[in-house]
Amino acid sequence: MKAALYTITALIAFAANSLLCRMALADGAIDAWNFTAIRLLSGAACLGLIMTAQAHYLRRTSLKRTDLKQTGNFDPTALTDKGDWLSAISLVVYALCFSVAYQALDTGTGALILFAVVQLTMIGWGIYNKEPLNRIQWLALLIALIGFIYLMLPSAATPSLSGALMMAISGAAWGIYSIRGKTCVSPLRTTGFNFLRSLVAVPILALIGMSYLLTISMTGVMLAVASGAIASGIGYSMWYVAMPLLKTTQSAVVQLCVPVLAAIMGVVFLSEQLTLEFIIASSVILSAVLVFVLNKK
Repeated sequence: MKAALYTITALIAFAANSLLCRMALADGAIDAWNFTAIRLLSGAACLGLIMTAQAHYLRRTSLKRTDLKQTGNFDPTALTDKGDWLSAISLVVYALCFSVAYQALDTGTGALILFAVVQLTMIGWGIYNKEPLNRIQWLALLIALIGFIYLMLPSAATPSLSGALMMAISGAAWGIYSIRGKTCVSPLRTTGFNFLRSLVAVPILALIGMSYLLTISMTGVMLAVASGAIASGIGYSMWYVAMPLLKTTQSAVVQLCVPVLAAIMGVVFLSEQLTLEFIIASSVILSAVLVFVLNKK
């Protein structure tokens, strides 16, 4: 029950990230540069508070066990994870391209492209490292690529090419971030410190976004804060609590729900239309990724 609660909360937060960004940028409530800067700032602040509370709890628990001469699963190395600059750069690229892309993409389309490219990046890294794929996995990968091609075929509902490209770059950056994070002891602390490191880019983002200051509304600022502090900060925290409670395959499969949830949120809150092309493409891509994951040794 606990795993289900944390997982559902995290998935809703991930989908809400797409919705909040689209809501802020679609009507020009804020620009992509300032949205990204505020998102990184609020995300770093939220995760910083959570990390401080976590460190205090772990140290306090460790001292109690020492006093009582008990043993536990506390790993002191969990407090040494502090991220790295390459991961922080990947985080900035992901966040900025994510914001720029949502100026032109619908909520569901953006989430689908982001999620699929993240998975394809991680799959590609595995292939580069000569991880063996069976025939079913190769076929699933081919079908997923065909789904992408179908999504981008010229039609009345074709997503913006520049928007799709920016979201693909965002997905690749998050895929790189995820690959680098596989070796960390505490994913929550690693992400928190990477958010803190990413703040070096905030002055640059703010400088570029100065020309848009007069067009920023309080609504745009609040949506950016919600995206950073709630959807990113709290959402990532819930996910990192849920992951140890899930099998590796389960954690990969449940993420298939994110583009679907994002598309539904877009319909409900932004009155976006679900086109036949999007439904077919998302069904093909997500089904292919599901088959790939389930056939992983």
